[in-house]
Amino acid sequence: MASQDWVDKDFYAILGVPKDASAADIKKAYRKLARKYHPDTNAGDLEAEKKFKDITEAHHVLSDPEERQQYDAIRAMGGARFAPGGAGGAGSAGFEDLFGGLFGGGTGRHSRGFSTGNIPPEFADLFGGGFGGGGGFQAPPQRGADREATTTISFAGSIRGTTIGLREPSGEVIDVRIPAGIRDGQKVRVRGKGAPGSGGAGDLMVTVHVTPHPFFAREGDNLRIHVPVTFDEAVLGAQIDVPTVDGPTVKMKVPAGTSSGRTLRLKGKGVKTSKGAGDLLVTIDVVVPQNLSKEAEEAVRAFAEATAKNGQSDPRAHLAEKARL
Repeated sequence: MASQDWVDKDFYAILGVPKDASAADIKKAYRKLARKYHPDTNAGDLEAEKKFKDITEAHHVLSDPEERQQYDAIRAMGGARFAPGGAGGAGSAGFEDLFGGLFGGGTGRHSRGFSTGNIPPEFADLFGGGFGGGGGFQAPPQRGADREATTTISFAGSIRGTTIGLREPSGEVIDVRIPAGIRDGQKVRVRGKGAPGSGGAGDLMVTVHVTPHPFFAREGDNLRIHVPVTFDEAVLGAQIDVPTVDGPTVKMKVPAGTSSGRTLRLKGKGVKTSKGAGDLLVTIDVVVPQNLSKEAEEAVRAFAEATAKNGQSDPRAHLAEKARL
């Protein structure tokens, strides 16, 4: 994300937390808002969809200590943008991903034509140096510009972690270690593999895209799946086997009277990262039986009569009232 984008967006305000909020407070605020604006519960609501994207982006930045530090620094400086400078500002060689990813252009780390007179001391190192004792500016050695690359990995690779190879035109292959639990769109830094400079080489920033999985849907560090149950399992309750991203299935209790669409939670069975593990969200889909035998049909009729006698409420009793314009 460009620094100007960070300046234009107040991620703390988006999540409704103060600037000194702890990591736990940020996570709690994100979960609350994500539940409120999630597309699954706001189908067709474009405003809710935009809010969900905004809070996801805010959580992505503020939950990462390094990115949060960069964001706070850029906001404190009013959004100063940096252009390549010094020996490493140009000449970024192109890369070719062994798996088809292509490199984009790089950007440098140091300012050019930017006054440091009003920069707080704690941010002075962002400009690579300061003033000499005699009052004249002493230009420090310039670090090389960063370079950028894009690659796509499988869903399994994002969950378990993997290593990819990026090939330069010279034939050199750069191994990039992708950590377990990486999210789609996150970046991996490979230090010292950027453009050369008098103050050392820059870094290689690899943007990772993840191929979606047909069964597991990722929501932050949580995973959501849909599991079908039979009518009698939903009515009477049952113990069912649920597949997990780790491989083996786990037992899960379906409470009696579970309706289709209800979501049950399996703690710690989601995405595992260095910061912890998410949950597995299991949405229940009640399967209506088809092609009933005569005996089964009679049993269903008997069930309907029995529930009617017992004063079971009509599920559509208040539908007309809700539909009034």
